[in-house]
Amino acid sequence: MPDAVELLKTIKRAALDAVDASKPVQVCFGKVTSTSPLKILVEQKLPLGEGQLVLCRNVTDHKTYITGGNIQNYYYVGTPPNVSTLPVSPSHVHAMGKIQVTVHNGLVVGDEVILLRQQGGQKYIVVDRIG
Repeated sequence: MPDAVELLKTIKRAALDAVDASKPVQVCFGKVTSTSPLKILVEQKLPLGEGQLVLCRNVTDHKTYITGGNIQNYYYVGTPPNVSTLPVSPSHVHAMGKIQVTVHNGLVVGDEVILLRQQGGQKYIVVDRIG
């Protein structure tokens, strides 16, 4: 009878593998535990390292371009948090146009993230933060 039990377990395992194969992606949640090197703990049980993670632009520092409108008649004075604006005299306009800016959006320890697990569980795509 042990052979029949093993056969039944093998059939069950094959059926579960077939069901998993029909779902190419699984949504997971994790928490950043380290940034250098990057480590994310998935659902409080599976630690992932940099080699297993693919980062989307939403969770990285990156450069992008913006188009600024006209800056008119004011300038900033003071240092944060005590910043105010004063009128410029004589009145004039500065056209900014297209400028490059850095978006500081990298992950920090404690960030909770949404991940997509590739079929087979080899790579996890870090899509965005939660909240």
